[in-house]
Amino acid sequence: MKEQDCLLLVTLHEEQNMTNAADRLYLSQPAISYRLRQIEKEYTIKIINREGNKIRFTPEGEYLVEFSKNTLLELSKMKDYIKTIKNDTQGRLRIGVSSNFALYKLPPLVRKFLELHPKVQVKVNTGWSSEIVQLLEKNEIQIGIITGNYKWLEKKVLLNQDPISIISKKPINLKELPFLPMISYQPNNLIRKTQKPANPLSELIENWWQEKFKSPPMTSMEVDKVETCKEMVQNNLGYSIIPKSCLTNNDSFYSYDLKMENNQLIYRKTWLIFRESSLQLTTVNDFAEHMKRAMRS
Repeated sequence: MKEQDCLLLVTLHEEQNMTNAADRLYLSQPAISYRLRQIEKEYTIKIINREGNKIRFTPEGEYLVEFSKNTLLELSKMKDYIKTIKNDTQGRLRIGVSSNFALYKLPPLVRKFLELHPKVQVKVNTGWSSEIVQLLEKNEIQIGIITGNYKWLEKKVLLNQDPISIISKKPINLKELPFLPMISYQPNNLIRKTQKPANPLSELIENWWQEKFKSPPMTSMEVDKVETCKEMVQNNLGYSIIPKSCLTNNDSFYSYDLKMENNQLIYRKTWLIFRESSLQLTTVNDFAEHMKRAMRS
């Protein structure tokens, strides 16, 4: 079977729903149905049975799903091995990392990993967390590091819980927030509005705001880069609400951690996500263990 057919079967099996699988694979439902019919015709079997909006895999279909998982793993091993032969490396690691984590946290973590594994070749993709999930679903990376609660059905490990903070150039009275200009940090929401990307950070902030205030914030501008947001606050154009990990020792802001009525801090979570089968690759397993140890220390 073709690699894309294997990915289609694995995704469909994880979702158990044609619409959700089509969304994840960026295919139409007719396109998925057509490929299923072609596979069934090729092997003269029935892969799924439909039960309303749900689907159920036949025994033959279940076998093909397991075969597809093993095939995708072996293809990943083959591609990595071929790419490392000429470079005399001992493994190739493909990771995807959310932009802010890549900027503020990743460099020393990768440096330490390469000190322990000097012959590993590391390729890093950065972007919005939603984009990292897509890269992993398409097997273009082996491990993802994302912030926020995005849908991922396979392995995920909590690496960190990051407080969310109000930042301002001058001291402010939190009760006056609805009447002060707000610089709204909207990661991945501005350029790609037609795709309606998830924004877990905005959801956390909105829930907190609704608990605290009856009127909406007075948004003066929206930005999609945290560094731009900090510059606007630095120039006293308003306050903002950002993950606390985005603050450095060079920043000179007043900051106030968000808390719910029960005085609990509000956190944005950072996750390590991957397919369990990929841990059979020594390099992937070593990096996953390195990240878990490093973020606990």
